[in-house]
Formats: sequence, C-alpha cells, structure tokens
Amino acid sequence: MAERRVNVGWTEGLHARPASIFVRATTASGIPVTIAKADGDPVNAASMLAVLGLGAQGGEEIVLSSDADGADIALDRLAKLVAEGLDELPETV
Repeated sequence: MAERRVNVGWTEGLHARPASIFVRATTASGIPVTIAKADGDPVNAASMLAVLGLGAQGGEEIVLSSDADGADIALDRLAKLVAEGLDELPETV
C-alpha cells in the first residue's frame, strides 16, 4: 500500500473550499484514496462529508493512502496539493 504523510498547508485546514479542492482532485485521480489524521481512522478521500468530518487543521499531519495501480503518482500529486495549500492541482507535478 502506498502512503504519504503530509502537513496541511491551508491555514484554515481542510474546511469548505480547501476540502472541495482536495475532494475534486481525489475524484479526478480515478483511484480510491483514503485520508486520515496521523492518529485516526482512514476515511474515503473522495467524500466531502468524510473529509470535513476529519476536522484537519492547518499544519496538522494527515496520511493519504491507496493500494490501487498508479497510487504513487496520484498520492504524490495529492500530497503536493495539500502541503502547499494550492487552489488547484497543477497539471505538471
């Protein structure tokens, strides 16, 4: 299973707009991804309610994981999005 540990780069954490950006990027990856707080249970990263329910704050560590084909590339892209607090996932990552 591929895994990435990353600190949330959005000051406001994974709330509202940042969560929406993250969920859209996860869905666009086309692979199943889970997200969890470093000490918590994983939830579906493509579910807006599940991501909001984490209550991940800015600077807090989260864990992204997947066992699908192509997971390493997708998780690298999603980790970059989260760590840098980007408004959109760049095409060239």
